[in-house]
Amino acid sequence: MKTLPVLRGRGSSWNPPNRFDRLHLDRERWTDPDDPGPETVFLVDASRTILARNQSPDVGFDVGINPYRGCAHGCSYCYARPTHEYLGLSAGLDFETKILVKREAPELLRQALTSPRWKPEPIMLSGNTDAYQPAERRLRITRRCLEVLEEVRNPVAITTKSYLVTRDSDLLASMAEWRGAAVAVSITTLRNDVQRAMEPRASTPGRRLGAIRVLADSGIPVGVMVAPVVPGLTDHELPAILEAAADAGATFASYIMLRLPHGVKDIFCEWLGQHFPERRGKVLSRLRSLRAGKLYDARFESRGRGEGPFADQVRGLFRVTRERLGLNRAPELSVSSFRGADRKGPQLDIFG
Repeated sequence: MKTLPVLRGRGSSWNPPNRFDRLHLDRERWTDPDDPGPETVFLVDASRTILARNQSPDVGFDVGINPYRGCAHGCSYCYARPTHEYLGLSAGLDFETKILVKREAPELLRQALTSPRWKPEPIMLSGNTDAYQPAERRLRITRRCLEVLEEVRNPVAITTKSYLVTRDSDLLASMAEWRGAAVAVSITTLRNDVQRAMEPRASTPGRRLGAIRVLADSGIPVGVMVAPVVPGLTDHELPAILEAAADAGATFASYIMLRLPHGVKDIFCEWLGQHFPERRGKVLSRLRSLRAGKLYDARFESRGRGEGPFADQVRGLFRVTRERLGLNRAPELSVSSFRGADRKGPQLDIFG
């Protein structure tokens, strides 16, 4: 396939076919590098529930909240891109330009958490797309969800690559007092040029380190997630990222190896050819060495770490660096302060 021109500010330059559709319209209008391509549009998501249950044994949470579907950050590698195909859209440009907004998320969340059926447990915000993507600055849906969680005292864990999370440090600091909040800031690279190409509308590496510093200074448990590690492109930065995060105040760390499910493989390979053609062969060769000759292996446990000598090397480097920096103080979230609406009142005191 001929390499497409780069679309400024986008992680994908095309819309690959939807794997569920037999027909596909190939729009060839975005071949001019000076053409910005489609504008970002926001659509109403009329979902009537907000809590998403996770069935994957290698994911560290059972329940998540996704205020948005699709993500304007435009990360070329995003494993969530194929979820847009369930909406009849593409995992390419559609994923980062057609954002579905759950405006009623806070109200739906309050209904769920005050139901007698809810058994309090930590909630991930979010488990799919970034809850602090650019639209959140204006729409404030994530903040309103946090206000509900703080009100009923249900703990929350946040993963984001946006400095915008610091806006809510007041709520998160209040929740941290009863062990109700923790944040992991995702950092893929410390190089601005790589970040701009790979995550075009996300915060810069410096801003993400700044977010760690602000959250740590506010008394909020904060760590770093090196995700994804891109073999042959960013893997050598792993120790430096952990060191920079520790200096900023991070107290725990984790990492995830690059995952390329479904159509993300083609999108990422196209992106490599556009931005790092000299590295394309090495990156893809390393990926195949992790996946028994394939670019992706969907097996639980293996998909986020890989197998083989290179995977062992990265795992060992991470563990040694984490131990040296003391980044192993993972926060323990507590549900003991939960006070859902159905449990308020004198009976709560009477029965302890």
